[in-house]
Amino acid sequence: MSNRAEAREILRRIGDQPDDEIDLAEAALALGALELPSADLAPYRAHVRTLVEDLAARVAAQDPAADSLETRIAHLRAVIGGRHGYSGDHDTYDDLQNANLLRVIDRRRGLPVALGILTMHAARSQGWPMVGLNFPGHFLVRIEKDGARAIIDPFNEGQTRSVVDLRDLLKATAGSAAELEPGHYQPVSNRDVLLRLQNNIKLRHLSAHEVPKALEVLEAMRLFAPHEPALWRETGLLEAHAGNLKDAITALETFMALTGDDHRRHQTASLIQQLKNRLN
Repeated sequence: MSNRAEAREILRRIGDQPDDEIDLAEAALALGALELPSADLAPYRAHVRTLVEDLAARVAAQDPAADSLETRIAHLRAVIGGRHGYSGDHDTYDDLQNANLLRVIDRRRGLPVALGILTMHAARSQGWPMVGLNFPGHFLVRIEKDGARAIIDPFNEGQTRSVVDLRDLLKATAGSAAELEPGHYQPVSNRDVLLRLQNNIKLRHLSAHEVPKALEVLEAMRLFAPHEPALWRETGLLEAHAGNLKDAITALETFMALTGDDHRRHQTASLIQQLKNRLN
């Protein structure tokens, strides 16, 4: 089996899994392999295991009585940023490599969500509760212990973020009129984390008017999130834009079967009829 075929099979299996069983790191590595089909996943998997082992070693060397939210955060920072040198790519943020976990591991640089996936994987390997947050424009994670919580910024050396920090960060990414809302603190699913990772790549392709490449990214997204209506709708619209009318109709009909949004269903039914008329 080729690397690309193996990666597709991994993502297809993830598409059938309950969300809480998804291995974020393995999924992100498979997504990276779709973009870099000549890459061997074995050394990348070994590196991820090394992160886990290094964190476990630090925890084992610590007095159990010293275990706290603060020490857990310190261990994560020491392993991910200190020992292995990961940090956010502030200089070439929009480089597509920053959203491909294989290249992130090679370069030790990446986007917030890519670095967040490594942070979450390491924390969860120790049984530490950690989730990604629905914060707009900049991916953040939250760690919890005994009712205490802290929000961590994987892009900025694992710093903890206060409410003041978050307000400033939001205004920097969403505009000076933006204000914090309860929804910004809501946890997101594992699939949503992976969708956010791939959205970065898709949006960069669309910005460059590279519709075929954006469609390839959407195809990969549908492998691990096959029941996400928005993916099928966007696929249908892009296929129609590219002149692939039959593929557009198929995708939009799938959207119709999945969505519960009656308004969108009505709009989409009208669009499907228009596309069918163009085929005749």
